Amino acid sequence: MTKSILSPFQKFIKIESLSGILLLGATIIALIWANSPYAGNYEAIWNYELGITTQSFEFTKPLILWINDGLMAVFFFLIGLEIKREVLIGELNTAKKLAFPLFGALGGMIIPIALFFIINQNPETQVGWGISMATDIAFSLAVLNALGKRIPLSLKIFLTAFAIVDDLGAVMVIALFYSGAINMVLLAIAFGILGLLYVLAARQYFSKFVLLVAGIIVWFLFLKAGIHPTIAGILLAFSVPVRQKMVTDDFIKSLGTIYSDFKNARILKKPILSRQQLAQLNNLDETTDQFRSPLQSLEHDLHGWVAYCIIPIFALANAGISINGLESLDMSLAVTIAVALVLGKGIGVSGIVLLAQKLKWITIPNDIRKKQIIGVSFLAGIGFTMAIFIGNLAFSSSVYLNSAKMGILIGSFIAAIIGYVILRQTPKIH
Repeated sequence: MTKSILSPFQKFIKIESLSGILLLGATIIALIWANSPYAGNYEAIWNYELGITTQSFEFTKPLILWINDGLMAVFFFLIGLEIKREVLIGELNTAKKLAFPLFGALGGMIIPIALFFIINQNPETQVGWGISMATDIAFSLAVLNALGKRIPLSLKIFLTAFAIVDDLGAVMVIALFYSGAINMVLLAIAFGILGLLYVLAARQYFSKFVLLVAGIIVWFLFLKAGIHPTIAGILLAFSVPVRQKMVTDDFIKSLGTIYSDFKNARILKKPILSRQQLAQLNNLDETTDQFRSPLQSLEHDLHGWVAYCIIPIFALANAGISINGLESLDMSLAVTIAVALVLGKGIGVSGIVLLAQKLKWITIPNDIRKKQIIGVSFLAGIGFTMAIFIGNLAFSSSVYLNSAKMGILIGSFIAAIIGYVILRQTPKIH
C-alpha cells in the first residue's frame, strides 16, 4: 500500500532530478556559447524580434522575452497546480503537515533577504533583494538523488514542500514589488475573466479549450496592465478543479457495462472497428475524462514539458554570461547574492526549523537527522531558475543583471557542494 501511495511522488522526484541534469547541461552550453567566438550569435538569437505586425496592430518582443514572459507563464501555471494540489490534498493540507516546511520556507526567505540588505551597500542594487529567496527544486532534488540511499524519502518531501512554499512567496514578491504601473481597467477585465473561470470550476465545469483561450487573453491583459504576465499562470491554475466528476465506484460500474457491451459488439473481418465498438470506445473516453482529476491530469501532462523543455530553454537563454568581461561586472553585488544564497539559506532554513522543534512548535519525522536538515538547508541555496527570473525583473542594467547572474551561479554552485558534502557524511539507509 505504501509503495502505491508514494510512487507518484517518487516519479515527480525522478522527473525533477533529470530536469536538474538538463538544466546544468543547458547552463554549461550557455556559458561556453557566450564566451566563444560565436558570442555575437548568442546575443543576436535571443534579441531577435518576433510577434504580430499589421497596419493597425503591432505586438512584438525579443525572443528572450517570449521565453521569460511567455514560456515561463506555463512554468508558473504548473507551480500553481502544484501549490493547489499540495494545499488541498497534499503535504500542506493540514496545519501539522504545513508547519515543518512552513518554518523552513520562512527562514529560507527572511534570513537571505536580511543578509542581502546588511551586506549590500549600493542603493542602486537594493532592488535585487528578492533574488536570494527562492529554491530551485530541480537542481536541489538532482543533488539529493545523487546521494542515493543516504536520503530518506521524508527529507525529499520536506525539501519539495518548503520549495513550493518558497515559490509561492516568490510569486507574491513578484506581484507586489516587481510589477510596473498598473492599468486598473485592464486588470479588472482580467480578474473578471478569472472570476468566471472560478465560478465554472466551483460548478465542476472544466474545458481545456476554454482554459487555453481565457489564459491567452488574461496573459495579454496582465502584460498590458503592468502586472508581470507569469502571475496570470498562477491565478489560472487555481481555476482548475481538483475533484473528478465521477467517483471510483461509478467508474468501475461504467467500466463493467462498457466491457460487457464491447464484448458483445459486432466484430468486422476488416481491420477496422464496427460502429458498436467505436461507440464503446467513445464511451470509455468520456467515462475516463469524467473520472480523471482535471488538475492531476494537467499537472501530469505539463510536468515533462516544463522539466525537459521550458526550464532548459530558459537556462540556455539566460545563463550566458561573458566571463571575459568580468572587469565590467559589479563583483560586490555578485558576492552579496552568493553569500545571501549560501549562508542565508543554510542558516535560515536549518536555524528556524531547529528552533521551532526545540520550542515544540513542529514535529520532525524520526528518520530525518539534524545533520540532514542542515545539509538540505544549504541545498536550498541553489536558487537558479527563480533567482535568475527575479534578477531579470529587478535589473534593467546589463551590468547589474550579469553581476546578479554571476552571483547566482557562484552561490548555487557553492551551496550544492556544501550541501552534498554534509549529506554525504550521513550513513546509508538499509
